[in-house]
Amino acid sequence: MATLLWIIAVVFVIAGLYTLLARRDLLWGLILIVVGFLIGPGGVSIFNV
Repeated sequence: MATLLWIIAVVFVIAGLYTLLARRDLLWGLILIVVGFLIGPGGVSIFNV
């Protein structure tokens, strides 16, 4: 389960970076990056509450 959460978190962070850099959309890029950090098993995870 931790591996799956890690992969999903990485996808969200990469999508957020792409949104920030390529599409120049600051709000959605930051939202995707924050969601990626919240889902990720390292650090803060919303599933370990």
